[in-house]
Amino acid sequence: MEDTSIAVGLDIGTTKIVAMIGRKNEYGKMEILGIGKSKSMGVHRGVVNNITQTIQSIQQAVTDAETSSGIKIEDVVVGIAGQHIRSLQHSDYITRADSDEVIDVDDIDRLCNQVHKLVMLPGEEIIHVLPQDFKVDGQAEIKEPIGMYGGRLEANFHVVVGQVASIKNIGRCVKSSGLELSGITLEPLASANAVLSQEEKEAGVALIDIGGGTTDLAIFKDGIIRHTAVIPFGGNVITEDIKAGCSIIEKQAELLKVKFGSAWPGENKDNEIVSIPGLRGREPKEITLKNLSKIIHARVVEIIDQVYLEIKNYGHEDQKKQLIAGIVLTGGGAQLSHLKQLVEYITGMDTRIGYPNEHLAGDSDAETTSPLYATAVGLVMNSLENKARMQSIKSQVEAAPKVVETTETVITEEIEETEVEPPTVSQPRKGFFEKWGEKFKEFLDNAE
Repeated sequence: MEDTSIAVGLDIGTTKIVAMIGRKNEYGKMEILGIGKSKSMGVHRGVVNNITQTIQSIQQAVTDAETSSGIKIEDVVVGIAGQHIRSLQHSDYITRADSDEVIDVDDIDRLCNQVHKLVMLPGEEIIHVLPQDFKVDGQAEIKEPIGMYGGRLEANFHVVVGQVASIKNIGRCVKSSGLELSGITLEPLASANAVLSQEEKEAGVALIDIGGGTTDLAIFKDGIIRHTAVIPFGGNVITEDIKAGCSIIEKQAELLKVKFGSAWPGENKDNEIVSIPGLRGREPKEITLKNLSKIIHARVVEIIDQVYLEIKNYGHEDQKKQLIAGIVLTGGGAQLSHLKQLVEYITGMDTRIGYPNEHLAGDSDAETTSPLYATAVGLVMNSLENKARMQSIKSQVEAAPKVVETTETVITEEIEETEVEPPTVSQPRKGFFEKWGEKFKEFLDNAE
C-alpha cells in the first residue's frame, strides 16, 4: 500500500500515550488499522519531565500499534498541549508598496511573519498565528482580503504561545524512539477536528477536552478558532482528591472514580456503600458513594468554573460572539457520570459529549469511538488531510512540465516563468502552523 494513504497520530498525554494508524476508505471515512496504548510514565500535566520513561512509553504504544496492524511505523504526527501553552490577541498591519496591485498570499504571509517577530517572555516561542478578520484601508470585518485593492492591510490575530524547551523535549522523545516527526498539531485543534461538525464551528461552540493532567479549551465562531486556553487540572487531580479523602491508594482511587464516580452527589442514596480490600490483611474500608460523589463534585465544579471564566473572557455574552452550539465535552474525563448535567447547570449552555465516531468508518469498534481517543483520531485526520494536500500539489507541479515536453524548447523557457503559478494555488494551505512545524523539524535536526 502506498505510504501517502496511511497516517499515524501520536497522542502524548499525562495518563496515556496512544499511537493510532489510520487511512481513508473509499467513502472518505477514516478506517483505523491499528491502535497501541501505554501508560504514560514520564509526562506531568502535558509536559515531559522524564525523557527516558517517555521514550519507553512511546516505544511500547508504537510496538502495540504495529503488532495490531502489521504495519511498520516510521513517521508520526504529534499533538502538543500542556500547561505551558497560552494564547493572546494581537492586532498588526502592513503598508503595501503599491495599492494598485491586488492583495495576494505574499501580503498575508508578510503580515503573519511580522506577528511571529513579537517579543515573547524568555524561553517562549510563538507556535500558532491565526488570523481572525482583516481590515483593508479601514474597511472592517473582511474574512478573505485576497484579490482586493488597498494600501494598508490590518488583521486581528489569535496567537498561541508555548515554551520552547517543553516542545523540544517532545520532539527529542519522538526522535529518540526511532520515529520521524512528520508534523505537529495543537491538541485542542486535533480534538476539535475529530468531534465537532462544521455547522457547530460556524454557529459558535466551546470544546472542552478533559485529559488526565490538563483541561484544554478551544472556542470556535464563524468557522474560525477564536480562543484557546489550557487549565492545569484534569482527571488526575480528581483521583488525588479521592485518594486523600478516602485514605486509599491511587490505583483503588482511579478504579473507584471510573466504576462508581459521579459528578452529581444527589444521585446516590446514603446507604450505597463500596467495600475496598485493606492492604496486607488489614480490615476492608467501606466508602459511601455519596461521599465519593461529593469529593468528585467539589473538584469538577472548580475545573468547570475555571473553564467558564475563560469562556466569559472570550466574551460569549456579546451578541456577535454568542456560542449558539453551546459546549462539547470530550477526552477521558468526559466519561464521568452526570458531568453533562453539571456543566449545563453551572454554565446554562447546551452541552453534549463529543464522540469521534462521525468521521470513522462504520465498522469501528466501541473502544475507538470513545471520547478518550478524540485527540488521536484528530491527529490522524489532520495528517491524512495534509498528505492528500501535499499529494495534489505534487501532482499539479508534475502535471505542468508534461505539457511542456510536447512543445518546443523556446516555449519551455517562457512557461518556466509562469510555472510559479501552481504553488500560489496551494500556498494558502491551512498553513502557518505547517511552516512552523517545518522550522521546528529543521531546528531539531540541527540540534542533534
